[in-house]
Amino acid sequence: GMKHLICYAMKANSNIAILKILGNLGAGMDVVSGGEYLRAKAAGISGDKIVFSGVGKTREEMALAIKNGIRQFNVESEAELKVLNEVALSLGAIAPITLRVNPDVDAKTHAKIATGKSENKFGIPISKAQEVYSIAASMEAIDVVGIDVHIGSQLTDLEPFRLAYKKVAELTKMLRQDGHNIRRLDLGGGLGIPYENSNQIPPTPEDYAKVIHETVGDLDCEIEIEPGRLLAGNAGLMVSSVIYNKSGEGRDFMIVDAAMNDLIRPAMYEAYHEIIPVIETTGSPEIRDYDIVGPVCETGDTFANKRALTPVADGEMVAFRSAGAYGAVMASEYNTRPLIPEVLVYGDQFSIIRDRPSIEAIIKRDIIPDWL
Repeated sequence: GMKHLICYAMKANSNIAILKILGNLGAGMDVVSGGEYLRAKAAGISGDKIVFSGVGKTREEMALAIKNGIRQFNVESEAELKVLNEVALSLGAIAPITLRVNPDVDAKTHAKIATGKSENKFGIPISKAQEVYSIAASMEAIDVVGIDVHIGSQLTDLEPFRLAYKKVAELTKMLRQDGHNIRRLDLGGGLGIPYENSNQIPPTPEDYAKVIHETVGDLDCEIEIEPGRLLAGNAGLMVSSVIYNKSGEGRDFMIVDAAMNDLIRPAMYEAYHEIIPVIETTGSPEIRDYDIVGPVCETGDTFANKRALTPVADGEMVAFRSAGAYGAVMASEYNTRPLIPEVLVYGDQFSIIRDRPSIEAIIKRDIIPDWL
C-alpha cells in the first residue's frame, strides 16, 4: 500500500457528528472556509489532518488555520500565494502549501460542478506551474510540500482521472529536477455515486485506487484524496410526507411537505433522486407518472417530472434517496420554512444530530431598528 490520508470533503455534509464518525476512523478533513475549519476542530480533528482548499481564502481564514494547526493550504493562485506568505510572516510561522494545478482535462460532468478545464476559476494552468512553483520556493514563509489537482465532481469514468494524474506525475518529475521537494500529492475527489438505477454505474474505489497506483504509484509521495459525495451521498435519505394528490390536465401531481429549500439539487442541477414509498404498497397497484413537487412558491420547486411511482396516499411518506451529500448543507429557510432535523441512525439506535429550529427563533434573528 501507499502512504495516504483520506481527507473527507466536508462541504458535502459538515454536521460535526458525521465528522466525528469519520475522524474516529482516521480520516482527515478538506475544508473550504474558516467556518468549516472550526467545525472540524469542534469534532476533534487535529490540525495536522486538515487541508484548506478553495479559491477565495481570506487573511483571517489563513491566520486562523496557521495559529491552530494546518496540514497544508491548497493554493489556487499567485495572488493567494503572496497574501499567504505575508500572513505567515506576520505570525512568525511557515505555511505548508501545494499549488492546485489545472490539468486542462474535460471531466464530462455537469457544467456547474466541472473544475478541471482551462476556462474554470480553479487552480493555475499546468503550463505555468514551473514558474509559479519557483516563485513559491523563493518566498520566506512558504514551504512547498506537493501538488494538488481536482478535476470535477460526480465523475463516472476513470479516464479523466488517468489523464490528469499522468500529467501530475510528469510535473512531479519536472519540479523535482528544478529542486523542489515534492512529497505529497493531493489528488482531489470527484468519484461519482449511483443516483438512479439507470445511470452509468460509477467505477469502484478499488478501480480508482488502481489508477492512482498505475499513474503516480512509483513517485514515493504520500497520497491524499478528498471524497465527499462518495462517503456521504448514499448514506442519507430525506423523508417527506405527501400532503395532497392532485390531478391536473393530463398530469398527476404529488405534493409533498419537503421543498427546494430542503433539497435544492433537483432545482439547481436538474439532479435525479430516486423517490420511493416508505411503506411498500401491497398487492399490485398500478404505476402512474407523477410530478412530485413541494409547497414553495416557485415553479422550480419540482423534485421530479413524470416519475413512474405506485400511488402514495395523502399523509403517507416517501423517501428521497442519495440525499446525504449537498442536501442538509445547502438547505435554506426560504418561505420561512425551518431547517428539517438531521437524524443519525446506527444499527438499532438513532439520535437527532441537528434540531428543527422554532419559527419564533427564526423570526428573532431579525431586528427592527428603533427608528422605525
